[in-house]
Amino acid sequence: QVTVVESGGGLVQAGGSLRLSCVVSGRTSSTYQTGWFRQAPGKEREFVAGIAWSSGLTTYADSVMGRFTVSRDDGKNTVYLQMNSLKPEDTAAYYCAAPRYQCRGYFCTLEDEFYYWGQGTQVTVSS
Repeated sequence: QVTVVESGGGLVQAGGSLRLSCVVSGRTSSTYQTGWFRQAPGKEREFVAGIAWSSGLTTYADSVMGRFTVSRDDGKNTVYLQMNSLKPEDTAAYYCAAPRYQCRGYFCTLEDEFYYWGQGTQVTVSS
């Protein structure tokens, strides 16, 4: 049984930093990547970043490139999302997710490619 649990959200001023954590328990060969999504009020959920467990390769949405960094700690089954230079438009509920099957491309980036989801953690950036 795969479970995904996020933590680390909070309130921060614009320009500040936060680090989110995601523990993926019960990983199998099919849960070979972990992705971060976010959903702001009234908007659709969007892909933020992803990382492959074995290679450590990463991918990012254009909106966070250069500001966010995703990393993983195999021993702790944990993926981190370091968020720097935060902007008010980064305010959203952030979700961690893992796929159940092979991605269409090298990385899963579409919401329907992910099967296991966490409960979300709120990030609020004040101006």
